This record gives sequence, structure tokens and C-alpha cells, in this order.
Amino acid sequence: MTPPATAAATAWSADPYALALRAGRGPLFLRGADGRRLPLDVERWCARPDPADRTVLGRCVGSVLDIGCGPGRMVTALARQERPALGIDTAPAAVARTRSAGGTALLRSVFQDLPAEGWWGSVLLMDGNIGIGGDPAALLRRIGQLLTPGGLLLAEAAPEEVAERFDVQLDDGRGGLGPTFPWARVGPAALRSESEAAGWTTAGQWSVHGRTFVALRN
Repeated sequence: MTPPATAAATAWSADPYALALRAGRGPLFLRGADGRRLPLDVERWCARPDPADRTVLGRCVGSVLDIGCGPGRMVTALARQERPALGIDTAPAAVARTRSAGGTALLRSVFQDLPAEGWWGSVLLMDGNIGIGGDPAALLRRIGQLLTPGGLLLAEAAPEEVAERFDVQLDDGRGGLGPTFPWARVGPAALRSESEAAGWTTAGQWSVHGRTFVALRN
């Protein structure tokens, strides 16, 4: 079995993230070692699904696993439709918020044992979560173990063509920093290339309101 998350679990449980989720707003950034800051859209995460999110929800098949579910907007939307869905996140604040909104969520890393492995109809990687662990190839292999044969991965790529791995910290914009953890940013072309090299089939790509999504079948 793949090992549990360590640094990433600690980082996403750190105060900048937990405080932002509890408040329902930022500022919150991913800060690279070079000082570059990538904004995180906490307000959108804590709201109901927007039109771009709904294009993903409409493509889900079977039971749905949302990896890095955050405050749970996708899981709770599926629950309102009486569709089977589970969110997982390494941040207690995210799991608590998902549950309080009516969704089902576990405090778990994708690299830990999960319910119904090999039986999920769809897996979601929203909001750039293809970057979890800083190794998209390893994450894709793990998701292949979770999906049913022919299952669907719906992943949100970076809006620009990029392929980078780097260490980041959560930054609240006011001097508060979490611990360092590995992350990746992958644009749609790089995601398609990496996944197809690993035996996945591209089932679609679309963009809505500046956000880009790729559908993959295992």
C-alpha cells in the first residue's frame, strides 16, 4: 500500500488554510520558494457550484470520489441530487465544513486506504488538485487503482500550458505561513500527454469562464 501523506497533510491542516475555510474567504496563496504567490479562490470553494463546476457535475457517472474536496461544494451538490459521493481531504477544517453542509467526507489522504477501491465510477480532481503530492504520474497511478474499469477521471488543469513541480507554503498574505510541501501545476496538454503515456484515454476537454477541464478514462 502506498504510504500516507505527511508534509501535505500537515500543510493543509495548518492555520492559514483552516482559518480561511472557517471564514469562507481569503486571502490565501500558494507561495513558492522564489516568493511567487499563486492566489487560491477560497470564496469560490466555499460557495455553491458555479457554471464551470456544473459542467463537471453533469459528466459524473456512478459513485463519485472527490479528492481534496475542500469545503465540499461538489460533494454536497451531488448529495442534494441524491447521488452517491464521498469527499476526502487531509484538512480537518475542510472535512468539518463538508459534513456541516450535508456532504459525506473522510479525513484521509488519497494515498491511504479508502473505501470501495476499484469501484468508483468517477473521480474528481478540482481546483488544480492534479498537483497533490507534486507528482502527477504517481497520483494518476493511484487513481487508476480507485476507479472501476472504464471509470472517469474529471480533472481541472491549469488554465495555461505549464508543467512544473515545486515546493510551496500556504500564505495568508499577512505574514502567516504554513509548512513546505510538494505541489505541481499541469496544463491541459501536459496532463493529456502524461496520462496517455500511462495508458489513460482522453475523453474530452473543455473550458468555461477561464477554467479548463480534462476528462480521462482508465
